[in-house]
Amino acid sequence: MSGQVNPIRVLVAKPGLDGHDRGAKVIARALRDAGMEVIYTGIRQTPQMIVQAAAQEDVQVLGLSILSGAHMEILPLIVDLLRQQGMEDVLVVVGGIIPEQDRQPLAALGVGAIFGPGTSTNQIVEFIRGNAPTRGALAR
Repeated sequence: MSGQVNPIRVLVAKPGLDGHDRGAKVIARALRDAGMEVIYTGIRQTPQMIVQAAAQEDVQVLGLSILSGAHMEILPLIVDLLRQQGMEDVLVVVGGIIPEQDRQPLAALGVGAIFGPGTSTNQIVEFIRGNAPTRGALAR
């Protein structure tokens, strides 16, 4: 028996004012093609809207696409909101243009992975498969 009985549930979101969503849509499709259940919230989502959707959809993974440069403002808020909802087991991954000096502080905050431009979709799929919490872990 390989993998999880239930497909991994992933919410893909575009926080902030960034309107460029081609990359988020490519990732959402790749995750779906890999057998995951994917919910895409669309562009210009507030941190509150994203966390509310993650809670309603009972996701194991939250994938954020940020190209606006506002990652150091938005990500701490999203991680804090997840904790307030008792969702600290949700794997948070980020794609976009994240400067090297911001990567360690984001990891310390609880961001599980940062995928920059040129990362293959296979790399992202494999990381999520290897690191998404199981549903049983979420129920604790």
